[in-house]
Amino acid sequence: MLRSCTVKGAAFSLTFQIIFRHVFYYLYIQIMNMSTKFYIAFFFAFFVFTSNTFSQKILSEGIINYNISIESGNGEKQISGGLNGAVLSLFLSKDVSRTEMNSSIGSETTVFDSKAGKGYILKEYSGQKLMITTNADNWNQKNKINKSLDFKIDENATISIAGYTCKKATAISADGKSYTVYFDPTIQVLNKTYNNAFPQLRGLPVQYELQSGNLVFKYTLAKYEANAISINKFDAPKTGFRIMTYEENQQLKKGE
Repeated sequence: MLRSCTVKGAAFSLTFQIIFRHVFYYLYIQIMNMSTKFYIAFFFAFFVFTSNTFSQKILSEGIINYNISIESGNGEKQISGGLNGAVLSLFLSKDVSRTEMNSSIGSETTVFDSKAGKGYILKEYSGQKLMITTNADNWNQKNKINKSLDFKIDENATISIAGYTCKKATAISADGKSYTVYFDPTIQVLNKTYNNAFPQLRGLPVQYELQSGNLVFKYTLAKYEANAISINKFDAPKTGFRIMTYEENQQLKKGE
């Protein structure tokens, strides 16, 4: 009797082991299949991500120059004026920016350190030299129109400008001005807090136009260079300028 029970117990144990092995093998295959699918999906997503990433150029530090022109609203002729032929130069690092606009009537420079939350504006016109100090709130107020633009991008159309393949983005500001920006999405500008930037757009503005009334102000990219910028480029002048705060300057404008 004991032997019979032992044999039956052994047979049951063997049967259980065989079933367990089959179940374990089946689950193993299923897990491996799931893992294989997961890995395939992961590597596909990784490939797409890295392809897009490495196909983009990141401008973390450098110089961008634009030529400025003024045209009539119908685009038929250029309008003579002090800004025609002016040049806008951007000097960018990760956290600090400097923009310089030089024209026949004078120059205007803006510097802002987004990390420190402060900057200044230099205005040199008709022999007058003015420095306006700014904080983060002032800077946001100065650039609130550009920051609030709700751009519509035509994802299915591209246009070639000066050798750059651009997408077109359009927007209307709260005060009724029309903005058109042609930007190259393969070139990313890391610093998006420079003066009159378009932080909503992921790409380098190659050409942008602001239409106000019957005039169109056009900014066209002349060149950009990914070069290191000396920290001294962002230093404020020590002498030679009349200094006032941003609020004082706004009050002065209201009195004009």
